[in-house]
Amino acid sequence: MNALLSKVLLDLTPVLYLSILLVISIYGFHKLVMLWRFYKYRTVGYAATNMFDEADLPKVTVQLPIFNELYVVERLLEAIAELHYPPDKLEIQVLDDSTDETQWLCQNKVEQLQERINIHYIRRPHRQGFKAGALDYGLKQATGELITIFDADFVPQPETLLQMVNYFTDPSVGMVQARWAHLNRKYSLLTEVQALMLDGHFVIEQTARNRAGCFFNFNGTAGIWRASAIVDAGGWQHTTVTEDLDLSYRVQLKDWNCIYLPHIVVPAELPMEMNSFKSQQFRWAKGASQVAKKILGSVLRAKIPLHVKFEAFLHLTNNFNYLLLMVLLLLSLPYQIYISQHQWEYGLYIYLPIFVITTLNLFGFYWVSQRAQNNDLESPWRFGYHIFFLLSLGIGMSLNQSLAVCDGLLRFGTEFVRTPKHGLVNRFESWKTKKYRGAKTWVVGLELLMLTYLAITIGFALYHGHFLSLPFLVMFFVGYAYVLKLGLFQYR
Repeated sequence: MNALLSKVLLDLTPVLYLSILLVISIYGFHKLVMLWRFYKYRTVGYAATNMFDEADLPKVTVQLPIFNELYVVERLLEAIAELHYPPDKLEIQVLDDSTDETQWLCQNKVEQLQERINIHYIRRPHRQGFKAGALDYGLKQATGELITIFDADFVPQPETLLQMVNYFTDPSVGMVQARWAHLNRKYSLLTEVQALMLDGHFVIEQTARNRAGCFFNFNGTAGIWRASAIVDAGGWQHTTVTEDLDLSYRVQLKDWNCIYLPHIVVPAELPMEMNSFKSQQFRWAKGASQVAKKILGSVLRAKIPLHVKFEAFLHLTNNFNYLLLMVLLLLSLPYQIYISQHQWEYGLYIYLPIFVITTLNLFGFYWVSQRAQNNDLESPWRFGYHIFFLLSLGIGMSLNQSLAVCDGLLRFGTEFVRTPKHGLVNRFESWKTKKYRGAKTWVVGLELLMLTYLAITIGFALYHGHFLSLPFLVMFFVGYAYVLKLGLFQYR
């Protein structure tokens, strides 16, 4: 009986393998759709239709949510103090939930700056709701018609507010979002790959979604909200750990117009070590899954165009790809066993084009994201090297992200885990002497098991001469080895 069951399951392996691969390829093909939309709407103007007279500029409250940001908070406060905006129409809230010496540093810096600007140090009696709770607490005290948010690691340029505020001459506009840039892009291979990943989102995806009339998301920072739009959509809620994505969709469902501004750039710091990066990505994947569970039904039932619903579905379920990828990786050894018994390696001629086309889609997607910024691509070989590690990193993160998706689908809320920042930009600076560090978790044990499993699969494929499988299996192995090695023994 057990032998029969094993045979049936083994015989189902190629069908299941192909089915999962086809679903993943749909998301890969979606990258081409994003590129098509990006080029189709590339001539759409980014300028505001009207300009405020200086006397009519709206009052702006700048909110700075802070939690244990010892190494970057002074840099942030200095940048905020240099913002160009009429002083009588600018209010700054330092929303400090810190539990370490950051609170004393913040208080002292705010006292110094109060001689120059209208800035207030605000400390809650509790941390309920984490960042969302802090923003809501500040909103209840804010006097500004518009609310600007900057996280601690961002460094806005002096003209940022004046460049963005004129979009609110249109009373239907509820939010505008600027593009992120990266202060420490060249710090290490890890930061270079992260920058490439984020450029795909900020340069291509956000622009394409917004210009095509689809829903897009506020990214938690470097943007401005109309206070009345926040209230109209139900305010900041902490039922998910991505309160920004949640509010973005609720606001757009209320028919507020949101605008993405790729030509306005605000630089920020990328995580410098693997465990911090994994923690950040876990939170983003978990939060997106929570938002999908919370709001996707409302989106699909809303009276909005079908293409907007379809785009929202792909957007909110994008991280489900990691679950599919995990199943695909787990099926890799049964598939090798199947083709060794059935001499069915010609099946790879079906799978191989899907792998190759999906990979080329990603290559073109990220290539365009760099060309559109006029970034120095150095050489196709160097870019290919980064793309290889980008794909490998995505594969290596699949276990971490799969757990995040499952956690998000099964639970609401839970603790908001901040991403450690170190205030470093140059390659010669070291983060190892800094007190903040991403925590090692039990996930590294599972990653080690996965690495061992992939090594066995590669050995089996080599023994049976399944050479067409090897390039993909090796990339899977490299991805897990890279993530595990940096997670256990972080170095540059």
